Amino acid sequence: MRFYSLLLILLVVCYSISDAMAGAVADRVRTGAVVRCGSVERPGLAGIDSVGRWTGLEVDLCRAVAAAVLGSPEHIEYHKYETPLDFDAVRDQRDDIYFLTGSEIAEQKLAGKVLPGPTVFVESLNVMVAAKSAAHHVADLAGDSICFMIGSPAERSLNAYFYALHKNWFRRAFSEDGEMVDTYTAQNCHAIAGEITSLASTCLIPGVNRLSSRILPEALAYFPVMAATGTGDAQWSSIVAWTVHTLISAERPETRWHAGGAGAMPITAPELRLDKEWQHRVLKAVGNYGDIFNRNLGKDSPLKIDRGLNANQVHGGLLLSPFLE
Repeated sequence: MRFYSLLLILLVVCYSISDAMAGAVADRVRTGAVVRCGSVERPGLAGIDSVGRWTGLEVDLCRAVAAAVLGSPEHIEYHKYETPLDFDAVRDQRDDIYFLTGSEIAEQKLAGKVLPGPTVFVESLNVMVAAKSAAHHVADLAGDSICFMIGSPAERSLNAYFYALHKNWFRRAFSEDGEMVDTYTAQNCHAIAGEITSLASTCLIPGVNRLSSRILPEALAYFPVMAATGTGDAQWSSIVAWTVHTLISAERPETRWHAGGAGAMPITAPELRLDKEWQHRVLKAVGNYGDIFNRNLGKDSPLKIDRGLNANQVHGGLLLSPFLE
């Protein structure tokens, strides 16, 4: 009898602890009136503009969550993860949303600390050449020199690419990004490899020779950037996920056969303490995913990156979120 009494007490205690933890992040956000987000800096995704304000696709997603929970997209703080010490914000759960890649999670040993959420951007590794270059495909660079950051995914992808072609290439490795870009703009290497967001930004830097550049069409590799949350609060993870899904599904066009826009996936979830107008408020604050992409990375931005795999599934891309079938 005593055993069963102790067991019942333990179950009640465990349930109470679990119940107390549920919603802890949302409560903290509402009490502090701020959503705290963080990531590595990437052009068009997260960076500081000329007036010291954080901008980018990931920043707008952070603003969208603030609009959903706090009623205003302006109630955010954004933090940069540059050194291993910066990632302590993830380990210690000091931020509320983390925009991370698989490599960042693995290298920083964060798998037990975060719940990987929806993909918010499909990043790619590409190669860029001078506009006047005779190379129109990566394979055309066999035997030529290519600049890259030493030990980077770009280096591994280049090795794999040319190994598969049974062709050689001349390696120009760098440990400093600025030195690598200067070497490329001076055309002391035939091409430069890296993430497409970084290459698109580098393309805007003509250097002393006023170099004009273009990115070759083939990607060496693709990988997702995810909206991750801490593992301890399922309610908060659900809020973040449904906010991202709302932005993606809202880009679906409305037709005679299915709902579109804000009605593509209406979410009524009083359990999450979200009012009935939260989705409309989010879309009014930041627009749908296509709007966010275009102003930060696409046709309305200096980077002019094509939607590509970041297009909605209805337009041939990979971005697919729940919708009313």
